[in-house]
Amino acid sequence: MRGKRFGTGLSLAAGALAVCGLAFAPTAAAVAPGTATVNADCGSYGGGDATLTATQSGTSATITLTTSSVTAPLSISQDSLVSELTMVKEGGGTVVFKGTKNPAMSTGDALEVGPLSGTVASGDSLEAFGGTLKVTAFGFITITCTATGPQAPGPFVFD
Repeated sequence: MRGKRFGTGLSLAAGALAVCGLAFAPTAAAVAPGTATVNADCGSYGGGDATLTATQSGTSATITLTTSSVTAPLSISQDSLVSELTMVKEGGGTVVFKGTKNPAMSTGDALEVGPLSGTVASGDSLEAFGGTLKVTAFGFITITCTATGPQAPGPFVFD
């Protein structure tokens, strides 16, 4: 009988710890929409639709950009592009997302950069239109892209 009570006590204690762990676990923040499309002009490197995908964890956020409208001018190794995406903040100011993350790309592959990291505050509303994307390859080839209109379905709003 004593073994049963001990086992029951351990089970109750483990259950209580699990509930407490859930109560104090950090909550995942949300950004809406999670994905948006923007039309961009990248000068002599081309232009067209690009997809932006945003994620958030607290005040840390990432954005990944992909587009088949701009292609790799040469083979590019993984994590070798230096990228900086400047987003316009509703109400004024900008938020910059930076990083050197990219997949390996062969000549002619669609451009993909990110996830690029930045810091956001709760309620930040960020839009690509009015901002820029600068991507530098090999230390001397810089592609600068600007949005030709607002992103759809709308700006990223961070929790």
